[in-house]
Amino acid sequence: MRPRSVIAALAATLAVATASAAASAPQEEIDAFIATAMPESKVPGLAYSVVEEGSTTVAAARGVTRQGTDTAVTADTPFVIGSISKSFTALAVMQLVEAGSVDLDGELETYLDSFSGQPAGPVTVRQLLSHTSGYSTLQGNTAPVETTGEVDDLARGVDALADVAPAYAPGSQWEYSNTNYQIAGRLIEVVSGEEFATYVESHVLEPLGMNNSSVADGEEHPSMATGHTPWFWTKRPVPDGPTQPLYAPQGGVIASANDLALYMAAMMNDQDDVLSAEGKATMMRPANAAWSWYGLGWFIDTAAGTVWHSGSTPGIETLLTMAPGDDAGVAVLTNGGSGIGFGETTELRDGITALALGRDYDGEGSALAQQALFVSLSLLPMFYLAAMAWAWFHHTAIRAKRSGIGGLFSLWFPLLTTIAAAVVILWLVPRLMGAPMPTLRVFQPDMALVMTATAVMGVVWSVTRLAVAYTGARPVEDQG
Repeated sequence: MRPRSVIAALAATLAVATASAAASAPQEEIDAFIATAMPESKVPGLAYSVVEEGSTTVAAARGVTRQGTDTAVTADTPFVIGSISKSFTALAVMQLVEAGSVDLDGELETYLDSFSGQPAGPVTVRQLLSHTSGYSTLQGNTAPVETTGEVDDLARGVDALADVAPAYAPGSQWEYSNTNYQIAGRLIEVVSGEEFATYVESHVLEPLGMNNSSVADGEEHPSMATGHTPWFWTKRPVPDGPTQPLYAPQGGVIASANDLALYMAAMMNDQDDVLSAEGKATMMRPANAAWSWYGLGWFIDTAAGTVWHSGSTPGIETLLTMAPGDDAGVAVLTNGGSGIGFGETTELRDGITALALGRDYDGEGSALAQQALFVSLSLLPMFYLAAMAWAWFHHTAIRAKRSGIGGLFSLWFPLLTTIAAAVVILWLVPRLMGAPMPTLRVFQPDMALVMTATAVMGVVWSVTRLAVAYTGARPVEDQG
């Protein structure tokens, strides 16, 4: 069957299934779950689709595209799908592999001149797609260049990466990194002679009939669901702005729930269409026996028999899961980012997925530890303010500390500890999280604010104590 005939058949099946699925028992269970979990997650809207037996699909939506408006989310509302986009980039590379234009085990310097003779030159295409190139999570979450929104951002960004040595020797270990897919996206441009967005739209989205989908191209897309980032036990909308081509290969595909149903059905149909059946199977198998949990653009759960990928962009969190052996798949799109212990979307996305696939799901467990951390960090700046007020009203006792070694130690040691704490909070912790502070500010603005306030106010408190101690005379009884 020709690819477009396959698409037509899929589209017709999906349309009939969507219209007739409302009364199904799984749908009722999912609806009941959403009624409870969605308010707890505080997401303004969501959409999801379910593919069963390769043909029967349920697609539904709840809520609004932007908080404070009455524009309803539908199964055709486009969402930025975040890192699910990596599977589209991997598929595009595999198309070039099957066309004979790219060798999966070919080295980067073969295709990208800027990598010739550079530390990452010997990295292979397979290593890029399987996150075994040696690039770290932190490197992947650090922008290589300032974004302009122009289509050449990707080319400039990858040229800048050519001078960046991977954190580990290529092929020595697995570590998830957006850098891999930025480079893979640029490889697609160089080999195909087309801009990344143009290639994916014309060679993947359009052939699959994904008519409400596109790729970040530097333009604004008003029909998209607006992201909402966490903000102190609630969420606030992300300001409108253009999509960013630099991030397109790693997380900039824009798709609706209905369109992702087409994508899942095609990935599991065992047919040669946008990619050969064997090429799809290769993507969904472990790319390296040592790291069996990742293929080419897909996480793999061999015990559960699923392949999946989650996605996160500012204020948007998504999940796509397929069980190829059961010809079943689920895509869940939410326009709310998770807070730290508050308003998390994980249970909402995982619960819908489990119910749709008929799997057991016991929830995510208690978030009390995360909530306690966030509340504590939120209260610390106020504690420091109170401590500064105490120091001022007890200035006599503070100034008295200038006499004697013990008193001087108690005055100056807090300055050292609060400076050290500020370094840990603002530099070390973000690095351990794999996200520098500028990235954290975009995804978790409330957490970034309380971390910054805690670090800064600690230093201000210790400096204030010293100022109180040294701006007045010592009490008479302490003077020699």
